[in-house]
Amino acid sequence: MANSILFIAITIILYLLAKKLYSHVSFPLLVPITTSTFVIILILSSFHVSYESYMNGGKWINIMLGPAVVSFAYPLFEHKERLKTHFLSIFISVLSGTFIGFISGVFLSIWLGLKQSVILSLAAKSVTTPVAMGITSIIGGIPSLTVVYVMIAGISGAIFGPYLLSLLKIDHPIAIGVGYGLASHGIGTAKAAEYGEVEQAISSITMTLSAIFASLMSPFFIHILIK
Repeated sequence: MANSILFIAITIILYLLAKKLYSHVSFPLLVPITTSTFVIILILSSFHVSYESYMNGGKWINIMLGPAVVSFAYPLFEHKERLKTHFLSIFISVLSGTFIGFISGVFLSIWLGLKQSVILSLAAKSVTTPVAMGITSIIGGIPSLTVVYVMIAGISGAIFGPYLLSLLKIDHPIAIGVGYGLASHGIGTAKAAEYGEVEQAISSITMTLSAIFASLMSPFFIHILIK
């Protein structure tokens, strides 16, 4: 019990410190979840603490991911009129983006000759963690492996997103929100919040819609593609 509380405290403190650092040095590679995760890995490796031991406490933070996702409903309510105005474009963008993200990941895995269990675990990489784990369990993948892919997708999107948006000269709040919500789900939504409330709201609805679409299409398409 003491170890569980210790690991929860360490995780929260490291994240808050990383967030404070990022507020002073807004360098993309210093995104709080990246730096705090890296430091936690170093600590666990240095003291030879197993992942299972860490998760005795970490699992309680993981459990809170569900309620945290639900909390994104608030900015949606605040900007409901804007959402109604752009609903069709958002709906089509999210549907096509979810499908492309799913297909590209699976086909790349098949092309690289990865094992079927890895392919099944990679299919839900572009969906927020709680939903991704559920999808992976349904289609026969490895949920713990899916979490790794989801984190990589989320962190890489938060790091490289600003560069890509700048390179492609994308500055519309709807486009920014959809981009982050699709590519980086929860982490992307946190990043979108740095741009403004509208971007955060759009990213929230994008993340929610993509989770719904992925839940419906993944079990159907995955068994067709890997036959």
